[in-house]
Amino acid sequence: MSAIFKKEIHQFFSSITGYVAIILFLLANGLFLFVFPDTSLLDGGYANLDGLFEMAPLIFLLLIPAITMRSLADEYKSGTMELLSTKPVTWWQIVWGKYWACITIVVIALIPTAVYYLAMAQLAATNNALDHGSIIGSYLGLFLLGSTFTAIGLWASSLTGNAVVAFLVAIFTCYIFYNGFDALSKVPVFSGGADYYLQMAGIRYHYNSISRGVVDSRDVIYFLSVTGLMLYLTKISLERKIWQG
Repeated sequence: MSAIFKKEIHQFFSSITGYVAIILFLLANGLFLFVFPDTSLLDGGYANLDGLFEMAPLIFLLLIPAITMRSLADEYKSGTMELLSTKPVTWWQIVWGKYWACITIVVIALIPTAVYYLAMAQLAATNNALDHGSIIGSYLGLFLLGSTFTAIGLWASSLTGNAVVAFLVAIFTCYIFYNGFDALSKVPVFSGGADYYLQMAGIRYHYNSISRGVVDSRDVIYFLSVTGLMLYLTKISLERKIWQG
């Protein structure tokens, strides 16, 4: 599994695409948080990072599919998946190796955002102006969100040998999980009880819950369950692809 992990990291950073994806993520966050007047934290009047945690999930919808789209699709395209399946590794080791490599890249993209926290801490009127508990909870929520999006992106990449198709499928699926259930709950026919359960079925409800600074085990279990489900579907997809090939 470690060999697959190292290969995936090396492959991502061996081309300019990996660097561009991370730079664009940081650039987009920087522009929205400190330059554009409608979303600038500097114009809010008080110290917080709410804008980052509201904007980052939407940027993740593009960043993470860009990270995962080639993980398995390129293996199919180059024919190395058949070769990999003959090696003394299990399907789960292949999936986990790819998954943890992509998660590592997401974390690498998140680490520089700590500069935003340090900047707001310096600009705050008092040392206690920032809600540190809420910020820690929001970062945890963002990590869990990224983990789930990564599992979805990996599943999308396991479906096809075309990286662009995998990218589009991942964006659509991530969006449905993040915002689709919440939007569906607002349809009048579901009002009166079903709307609440529809919201709970979506990622946004649980992400917003953790972002308030209160880590509820139910929210963590939700993220872990969806991630586990998508990784299991990825494994099934890999097996089916090889059998059919």
